[in-house]
Order: sequence, then C-alpha cells, then structure tokens
Amino acid sequence: MEGHRKAVFLVSNLDYKSFSERHRPHIHPAGATLFVTYRLAGSIPQAVVRVYKAKKEWLENELKRARKPATAGQTPELKEWLNRIEEFHREWFMKFEDTLHKAKSGPMWLKDEPVAAKVAENLHRLDGNAYRLDAYCVMSNHVHTVFTPTVSEPELQESLDEDGHLTFLSEHPGLSRIMQSLKGRAARECNLVLSRTGQFWEHESFDHVVRHGKLMATIRYVLNNPVKAELVKDWRDWRWSYCRSELLEGL
Repeated sequence: MEGHRKAVFLVSNLDYKSFSERHRPHIHPAGATLFVTYRLAGSIPQAVVRVYKAKKEWLENELKRARKPATAGQTPELKEWLNRIEEFHREWFMKFEDTLHKAKSGPMWLKDEPVAAKVAENLHRLDGNAYRLDAYCVMSNHVHTVFTPTVSEPELQESLDEDGHLTFLSEHPGLSRIMQSLKGRAARECNLVLSRTGQFWEHESFDHVVRHGKLMATIRYVLNNPVKAELVKDWRDWRWSYCRSELLEGL
C-alpha cells in the first residue's frame, strides 16, 4: 500500500566507502561509530577560521595531486599526505576545542536552558532511527556527540546518478543527511526560543571514526567536557550530558 512505502535515501558516496579508504577525510565506512562536534556560528574568530581553511585547502589540493598516479593501491607519497591530513585535523580539532572552552568570543546561546533542551531533544529524536546514540554533551557554544549511523554495509545498494557517477541507496540516512536533520530542526527551534533569525550553527562539523577499542575513551572525553571547563566536579552533575545505559559500567 502507498502509505506503507519505505523511504529510500540517496547516501553520498563521500559518506560511505570501502574499509580500505576509511582514512580519507570525511569518508566513513558503513557501520562505523562516529565522534562528531558541531558548534555555533561565529564561535571561532574569523581570523582563526581563515588560517584553518587556507591550510586545509592546500593540503586537500596536495592530496588530489598525489592521488592521481595512485591507480593501484597507495603510493608512499599518497600515504604520507593522508597521514598529514589526519594529523592536521587532529591538531586543529584541539585548537578549536581550546578556543571553544575559553568562550572568549562569539555567541553562547546554549547556556540558555530552553535552548540546550531543544538541542538535546533533537539528539534523542533520531536515536533508534537514523543512528544509535551513545553519548553527547551540550556546552555553551558547541556539542559533542558519539553515535553509530543505522545504515550498514550489507544494505547499501549501488546505483548510478544521472551523470553516471556511483551512488548508494539505503533505507537509512548517511552522515550528511543526519547532520542536516539534526542541525536544521534544532536551529529552527532554538531561534524561535531566542526570538531571532539567521544562521545558528556553523556549516562545517568535525567528525571522525572512533577507532577499535577507543569507544569508552572517546565517551569519557565527551562527558568530561564540563569537568575540564571547571563547570562541575563530576560529569553526572552536568544536566546536558548523556550516556547510553549499557555503557555506564565502563566509565
């Protein structure tokens, strides 16, 4: 019947690739657990963002140059550039984290409890549907979350788009669609609470695959954000933190 048709999502071919390509920036294997950080628009000074984007663009151009001759496997040069990009993202993530925690510039709308409540509500809204939610922490100007998208490798169906490019079809959304839904609805609801209009979130998010054996360490990092910021002594005292019940014993 028409009313019971399942939604089919076009999953970006930058969201899901084979396991051997997992280290490419913004390319994640299906079934991977992801650590994602997204922040308020304007929460990082523009001068800092310009330096970051310039270095990122240069590295990505060098990666494209090194990738062209690597038609069969990785060349030593390609492997070196992949490692350099991974180190770049790790370094800048920590720089952005330090700036966000100091919160000396930019909006801090998430300090408003009704606003933080909307963000938390939207994180839970997609749990069990778009992803399995493992943990999150809502801070004054950014959000950390750990989740596993529901889409899995066996269910992905290869297809070609109108231009003949490889795409994937799935009954579950990929990362880009998840973030659009997560950030888009929260932005609208938070702006209503704040009686404002305009951009709420920064467009770009930081995301990477949680490596095997690093799940609990990643979750501890997320939950202890308010402790590190000296807002509470124990993460359990922070109202806007969450951890999936099955994982609590491992903390």
